[in-house]
Amino acid sequence: MSLFTRSSAAPTQTPTFDDTPAPDEDLAPSTSVSGDGRETTFEALGVADDLTAVLAAAGIEHPFPIQALAIPDALAGLDICGKAQTGSGKTLAFGLPLVERTTTARRRRPHSLVLAPTRELANQIAEDLTPLAAARGLWLTTIYGGVSMSRQVRALHEGVDIVIATPGRLNDLLEQEELSLEAVSFVVVDEADQMADMGFLPQVERILNQIDGRPQTLLFSATLDGAVGTLVRRYQQHPARHEVASTTPTVDQLEQRFIGVHADDRVDVTSEICAGAQRALVFVRTTRGADRVAKRLGQTGLRVAAIHGRLTQNRREATLERFRKGVAPVLVATNVAARGLHVDGVDVVVHFDPPEDHKTYLHRSGRTARAGEGGMVVTLVMPEQRPDIDTLQRDAGTDYAVVEMRPDDPRLRDLASWEAPREERRSRGNSRRDGDRAGSRGAPTNGVVGRRPGKRQPGRSRGRRSRGAPGGAGGNSRGGGARRAGGRRAATR
Repeated sequence: MSLFTRSSAAPTQTPTFDDTPAPDEDLAPSTSVSGDGRETTFEALGVADDLTAVLAAAGIEHPFPIQALAIPDALAGLDICGKAQTGSGKTLAFGLPLVERTTTARRRRPHSLVLAPTRELANQIAEDLTPLAAARGLWLTTIYGGVSMSRQVRALHEGVDIVIATPGRLNDLLEQEELSLEAVSFVVVDEADQMADMGFLPQVERILNQIDGRPQTLLFSATLDGAVGTLVRRYQQHPARHEVASTTPTVDQLEQRFIGVHADDRVDVTSEICAGAQRALVFVRTTRGADRVAKRLGQTGLRVAAIHGRLTQNRREATLERFRKGVAPVLVATNVAARGLHVDGVDVVVHFDPPEDHKTYLHRSGRTARAGEGGMVVTLVMPEQRPDIDTLQRDAGTDYAVVEMRPDDPRLRDLASWEAPREERRSRGNSRRDGDRAGSRGAPTNGVVGRRPGKRQPGRSRGRRSRGAPGGAGGNSRGGGARRAGGRRAATR
């Protein structure tokens, strides 16, 4: 869904400044946001009248916290190092300054570049920025794999001012000398932590190394340590460091249920859960599993679609559109296919195959409980998976008991109607023995799985959802077509 599809503005928060020194000497002191005021406006942040008019036409009058923090510094020409979760509003945080500071470019010499980890996110950014670029008569295009390269080359030759790309395909075009980055003066690296998780940072560095001089660089990430921190130190100059502060960890914004099942019951239990939801997202581990689970859920009477890496880009987009519109209210997805997936109104996330670690758990689960709203997350746990679930919960900072259920359990259709029991803390030895007993097939209903004690770690703080950009005001550049003010697609020659 586009950032600009909302009919009314949501409350914002007034910026306050955190005097805590930045952990890295290369970073400016950080700022954070707390509170719940509506005093700040885009005009007060320095956004130009023509761009605020586009926002106002979409019912957007007040910025979200990361926007209130980052926009003034970005408009002033500073590098930005932003720590914010997916759905916090960072697309407008970098998009408004990007459009403001981009000028008309020569053919194959774009002036602004946005790097995103997935083609879905690249398309989402393009959809959100098109109406803003329209106000300035700017052209933009998307570049990513899985679609015709010739269409993307044609768009570059026709001339674009803003390129929104995934690293792999962009490097391919750079190697073929289909475009040059020598004129780029504004760079955005979005979801840098996902780039790192997917192994894309070496490709990102290859791209950044081809940009002449010192472009203004904005980097946004849920975390700023490790490889992402190295990226900051290498490619940013004394960046302004901004963080969206939250008093509530991500895991505490979620209603969580860990349901004990046996292999033969998993599909039927999932079907019952999805039947009670308006829109459900089901995660599986493999491409083959996605197709298989979607087929079996469909046989129970649900309208289901599957998305995974083997689908063509056109089929992926069509599948996501069916899910967004509610034509197929249940979507079965693999981890990689769901990266960059931003769909509002997902009320249930089901981990059909438990995630491999707590980071993946939080990332998957974050597809619900967006914009500070509540959400339900269900993890199906087979007996042999309980030790891994113990570790996952300990690392995620949760302590829910695994509740045994069969497909005919009426609680499955209304998961919010009952409170998930918490797990008692036991010694390591007793926990293991109790866990073994609870994991047996004869375990009683509501049996509590003992688990090894460990230091509780708070979940990552969650920002607010970005508001949507005027997707309806312009066309979209999916498939690599360039577009200009008013959304006209570039003529294909």
